[in-house]
Amino acid sequence: MAEATFDAEPNIDDQISKYRIWKVIGASAVGTMIEWYDFYIFGSLAATISPLFYPPENQTFAYIAYLATFAVGFIVRPFGALFFGRIGDLVGRKYAFLVTLLIMGGATAVIGFLPTYSQIGVAAPIILLLIRVLQGLALGGEYGGAAVYVAEHVPDDRRGFYTSFIQITATLGLFLSLAVILIIQNTMSAEQFAGKADGIGGWRIPFLISIVLVGVSLYIRLRMKESPIFEQIKSSGMTSANPLLEAFTKWDNLKIVLISLLGATAGQGVVWYTGQFYALFYLQSILNVNATSANYIVAIALLLAMPLFVFFGWLSDRIGRKWIILAGCLLAVCTYLPIYKAMQSAAGSNVVTAASQKNPVTGAISLTPQSLNDAGELVTSAKVLPYTSFGDLTANLTAWKLILLVFVQVFWVTMVYGPIAAYLVEAFPAKIRYTALSLPYHIGNGVFGGLLPLIGLSVIAQTGNIYAGLYYPMAIAAMTAVVGAIFLKETHGHKIWAEVDEK
Repeated sequence: MAEATFDAEPNIDDQISKYRIWKVIGASAVGTMIEWYDFYIFGSLAATISPLFYPPENQTFAYIAYLATFAVGFIVRPFGALFFGRIGDLVGRKYAFLVTLLIMGGATAVIGFLPTYSQIGVAAPIILLLIRVLQGLALGGEYGGAAVYVAEHVPDDRRGFYTSFIQITATLGLFLSLAVILIIQNTMSAEQFAGKADGIGGWRIPFLISIVLVGVSLYIRLRMKESPIFEQIKSSGMTSANPLLEAFTKWDNLKIVLISLLGATAGQGVVWYTGQFYALFYLQSILNVNATSANYIVAIALLLAMPLFVFFGWLSDRIGRKWIILAGCLLAVCTYLPIYKAMQSAAGSNVVTAASQKNPVTGAISLTPQSLNDAGELVTSAKVLPYTSFGDLTANLTAWKLILLVFVQVFWVTMVYGPIAAYLVEAFPAKIRYTALSLPYHIGNGVFGGLLPLIGLSVIAQTGNIYAGLYYPMAIAAMTAVVGAIFLKETHGHKIWAEVDEK
């Protein structure tokens, strides 16, 4: 099979090339950040709005049911990856992630108008579930398109650095969701925000803001041009006739998909969700940290760690992608238990177990964090760090201890996530790249990672062991470290500008 070679970089003046690269990164990153914001605003508001969409008799059941609805969005992401990945490899990268942006933005806005359980009964959680499915399908197509689009514009020797700006968007979307929530919470009472007082409920505002954000991003993306590599393979008739079959029925390609999943993205997914989402759920639901304070703690840790995504992307251009990713997984395995024990000690709520009780009628499990009193007796744990003011929280030493412990977890996140886009793009040929890389990424993140909060809190509810939820991410990260060390190939130095096969 003959090879058609391309220039190592687009044949344009260096300064114009750099200008175009940053324009491409900016347009891709803004849209992707907004999609992550839309997706994560749902999870960030879990503690506040879960009682509104499920039967109110059991708050723990409502919370776990809400997390299950949240998890559904992750489970369907691989299907969105297949559907939109095929479009991206047949029609174009730009077209695919224009459609995903519209679906995600529309679904998120609908949540802002959705009546609650008290207004329409069981229809509320059903509609919420369907909306979550649409969000998951859209995000399944978005990430692969953005990563491939940027990677196919940039020089081979700086791909880790440039694609790391796409990697920031997931954490930035989570940070933005927390920031918007905190700003709105500080403008109204807790009852007004939760919809318990007169008014529509302040929690709806973050969802409605999505309408404006998506409009801005859509305008930017409509002005973008197609990826130069895709234009070349399409104009020369080298696109795949059936990217799904070629990616998953040819052993050479399928083998890379499986190795990428088990030896890279599965561990990366659980490390990402432990360090950010599970940490937030744990602070709020197990350690009984005030919800607003917990949001501040995670938001500050995310903000401090974000530059490290770029650092590890840059570093992977020099020493390789593989061992940075695997080192992050190993560090997570070795440190999660000490970190979460330190979080328990620092919080000061003295939570030692979580008592569960099964409802004899509904079968729902009720979860109550318990601490030891001065007499050594188990009692229901009280809320800690009851701050709504940023200034009050940041003046508290306990808060900074928790920020540091979350920051360490996010440090591991930046190691595993910063280089992953560059690795995935380099691992697959251009004509099936969108389809092939999207599936292992979204199974690793959407299934292995996305189910983590639900699995973790469910295991705690069943066992009463407040650390039992960590065994799942530790096991997956350890598996990835072993499989990756043996089978994962280093892609650093691969020249995608010269790897398109002729028919």
